Amino acid sequence: MTSIVEAAIETLYEARIPLGPGLTNTEIADVEQQFDIRFSPDHVGLLSLATPIGPGWVDWLGEPDGIQQRLNWPLEGVLFDVEQNTFWPDEWGERPSETAAALQVAREQMRLVPTLIPIYSHRYLPGAPAPAGSPVFSVHQTDVIYYGSDLAAYFAAEFFRDPDLQTPTHRVDFWSDLAEGRWT
Repeated sequence: MTSIVEAAIETLYEARIPLGPGLTNTEIADVEQQFDIRFSPDHVGLLSLATPIGPGWVDWLGEPDGIQQRLNWPLEGVLFDVEQNTFWPDEWGERPSETAAALQVAREQMRLVPTLIPIYSHRYLPGAPAPAGSPVFSVHQTDVIYYGSDLAAYFAAEFFRDPDLQTPTHRVDFWSDLAEGRWT
């Protein structure tokens, strides 16, 4: 277990967040297979020790449709902004003039983007191969901000309003660009 995960668990205890038992290695593998995701090392570390319980948290052994909606949230938000708000990174090439074609290209481009996996509410941690110590993002469409330089800093910011003013150690393709205002 990393010091980041230890500090994250400690913060959850201090914040009096109800914690259920951790998931077994088999349960984690089953969730990853069912939803075609891979948790980052910090996320696996947290979930193997304890599962936060209550509104806003993901019950990874719960209702699959709700979990899938949470997993789809970042993609759906980007697609909404492509359709409604002219979002279009230069790296995607020239924007097609027809909205349906633009959405198709955006979907194809988003398949190349690291997967974000929900932690709490609309806060996301990148999935593997993101390394330990990756930042947590707050995601609402293409309004993306760093909400913690890592999982422990995120929990302190979320539950104790302790702003994390550190620059994240790791960048995450596409999502860090949004958080740093590259395409706004």
